[in-house]
Amino acid sequence: MNRNVIWGLIGGATAIVAGAAALAAPPPGNAVKGKAVFARCAVCHRIDPVVAGGIGPNLAGVYGRPAGQRAGYAYSPAMRAAHIKWDEATLSRFLAGPGKMVPGTKMMATPVTDAQDRADVIAFLKTVGGGAK
Repeated sequence: MNRNVIWGLIGGATAIVAGAAALAAPPPGNAVKGKAVFARCAVCHRIDPVVAGGIGPNLAGVYGRPAGQRAGYAYSPAMRAAHIKWDEATLSRFLAGPGKMVPGTKMMATPVTDAQDRADVIAFLKTVGGGAK
């Protein structure tokens, strides 16, 4: 092969890889918009670290913590055994399909199918610190 063909193939492959990475990267989240989207989640989840209760676990401080390990909620065996740390990638995947990511989870909510809505909710959850009581 001549040198120009090789460099052309390398350049084309690089463009394909870069394009695929851009498609896979989640959009940047907006915490203000995420708070509005989270209203759907608030039917079951609390975010105030001093408020107990709710159908689902309290999500105060959820970003960065291990899944299924927070005291005060009876997680499913599947969630307790999932070995997930909640970050942007894992939260996005879970919100897109809870039962697909963790078969046997108790979370029966409608998936958040819009990538921007997921990114916004995650940005909002990052602002909600503290621990559930």
